Amino acid sequence: MQNRLWKASWVALHARTRVALAVFAAGAGCAAPSVWALNLTQSYEAALRNDATIRAARAQAEASRERLPQAKSQLLPSISANASRNRNDLTTSTMSLGRPVTLENGYYSGSKSLSIRQPLYRPAQFAALDQARALTEDADAVLEYTEQNLVVRVGEAYFDALLATDQVGLIAAQKVSYTEQLKAAIKGFEAGTGTRTDVDEAQARLDLTIAQELEALQNRDLARRRLEVLTGEPVGELARLSPDLFQPEARKPQDVHDWILRAEGASPELQALRAQVDAAQAEIDKAEAGHKPTLDAVAQWSKTSSDSVTSINSRYDQKSIGLQLTVPLYAGGYVNSTVRQAVAAHVQAQERLEAARRDMGVRVHEQFRVLAEGVLKISALEQAVRSAEQAVMSNRKSFVAGSRTTLDVLNAEQQKTAALRDLAQARYNYLMAQVRLHGLAGNDRWKSITQANAYLVP
Repeated sequence: MQNRLWKASWVALHARTRVALAVFAAGAGCAAPSVWALNLTQSYEAALRNDATIRAARAQAEASRERLPQAKSQLLPSISANASRNRNDLTTSTMSLGRPVTLENGYYSGSKSLSIRQPLYRPAQFAALDQARALTEDADAVLEYTEQNLVVRVGEAYFDALLATDQVGLIAAQKVSYTEQLKAAIKGFEAGTGTRTDVDEAQARLDLTIAQELEALQNRDLARRRLEVLTGEPVGELARLSPDLFQPEARKPQDVHDWILRAEGASPELQALRAQVDAAQAEIDKAEAGHKPTLDAVAQWSKTSSDSVTSINSRYDQKSIGLQLTVPLYAGGYVNSTVRQAVAAHVQAQERLEAARRDMGVRVHEQFRVLAEGVLKISALEQAVRSAEQAVMSNRKSFVAGSRTTLDVLNAEQQKTAALRDLAQARYNYLMAQVRLHGLAGNDRWKSITQANAYLVP
């Protein structure tokens, strides 16, 4: 009876192992071929070239920069030329000696003119120039913010892919351990030193691990796909985090205030909002200019010609130069309405800046806490991994001695895998918090990405 049970369990084990190998091979086959070893810096460089979001932001910035030359052009001289040539048919009806007389005449006429206008005093255009400068600064700051945000997006995708890969490796190692434990449980049951419960528990853990491996492979492929979409290039092997190189830096709690001040002064997000406040103020000045006069210098040269019955072969040559003053008197309340509208928009821009400034302090404080507490958490998890490994060894030895059951060994293995997973995730969370904090503070994004990349090895 025991021999038949042992053979049945052994056949079931081989069948499940073949299924697991087939699943692993399928997952490996679905993965992209190893094209080049990719690290974090290379991922960001590729994303800068190929990411559609960053390309759209560059195009938007280029379009916004054109506001400045457009505004300047309104204060520079404008030159226009006009020419016309007409064929005229003249019908004249008169009375001659009491009898009606109709005359038909045809002749040509034409004109040429050249006008030059130089604005001298146009307050609306001066305000529009200030507004264009502010909007250009806004566009540059938004582009910088988008590029800083790309560091975060690439970092999240890269470390998610690493974590998913680590998870696959941990589950694979756990599956091997459970397989060995199932073999030991079957042998113990056959020899009469074990129980059927040990076999069932080991088999159940192995089956669950195979199912978890399926999910882990799917998560890994999805994470790699996200990274491929960002970089626009196939992803092969990824540089891995080196525990030997990774040395988290301890943070002093009082340093958070320095980071908040740095973010309030240099954050591209806040710089963009400040530029929008300046643009809103310029819009008020432009609206108020609707009440003010304008003064232009005007020069004109015109030549006209006509050939009719009253003036044969007439030529006129006229030159003029002078000043043109335009004084607005009444526009039906339009100017006052635009001023009120601009003032309300300015208040809105100021409040948006203040809200973003307060939120910036919260976000900086959050990421700083992740860094400060991450050092302690990583240290605690490293100790937890060492303790879990020792617990596995102790339970295995005690199982052989007969003082521990298969369930004890399986639980110790599961605890070890969970500790390794939590440690890997804590390290990646620390690195991402570091990247986010530098981005919020407006630090050099290349320095930020290089600092994180220094912990990675092929």
